[in-house]
Order: sequence, then structure tokens, then C-alpha cells
Amino acid sequence: LVPNLDPPNTPLTFFQPRPSAASAEPIPPKLTIKLVSPYSSQFSNKQVDMVTVPSTTGQTGILPGHLASISELKPSLVSIHEGNEVTNYFISTGFAFVHSNSIADVIAVETVPTEHVDPVSVRNGILEYTRKMNT
Repeated sequence: LVPNLDPPNTPLTFFQPRPSAASAEPIPPKLTIKLVSPYSSQFSNKQVDMVTVPSTTGQTGILPGHLASISELKPSLVSIHEGNEVTNYFISTGFAFVHSNSIADVIAVETVPTEHVDPVSVRNGILEYTRKMNT
């Protein structure tokens, strides 16, 4: 009699091999972006070349084929790159969800195109509230 010589099952026996690179889907030429806030949508399903978001760990550039990720956003500018044109939006805070299928959702509490921001009013507001804080 010969004893059962099959090796025992280990966690490695349950893993499936990765698909080969040849079977992977091609990376699309454009990134699909949604930039929304609770009360407005700057755009939805827009095809762009790149998006730069201000995450709490630093600036993050998102290109087509980016790894899936979630980033917490800090108040700063989101830059949308389309060819040679760059459009900036100020966001207060939010999250960026990057999906593995080259879709990115940027969800912010507030979004404002930078051309709608008056620098003089911003500077005066900062001075006024700084003065009030110090009194």
C-alpha cells in the first residue's frame, strides 16, 4: 500500500495566476472625469488628457490607465488638462475616486472656476478675518 502523497492545500493553492499582459485591456487615450459638488456639476463624463488634484499627501496627477485609488482632497486648485489648455477650479475639500477603467470622480464640497474668483476680494477677506482673529 502506498500512502496518499498529495501535498496539503495551502493558501497559495487557491490563488489564481495573473492574466498575461497580452490579455489586458488597452489603456484608453483619454481620461473620463466628473467634477461635482452637492449643488452643482462643473462637468460630467468629460474626456481630458490629465487631471491634477491636491490630495492631502501632495499633488496627484491622474492620467488614463491610472491605478484605482481614493484620495482625500485639501483646499486648493484642481487642474484639468485638455491638449494645450489648462482649466483650474478652486475646491474647498473633497475626495477623488480613480477607477481602474480610466474614469475619475472628483467630488468637492465647493467648486469654483478660478476666473470667477476676484483676487482683490479674497485678499481683503483674508485681511479682515485675520484682523478679527487677532482682536
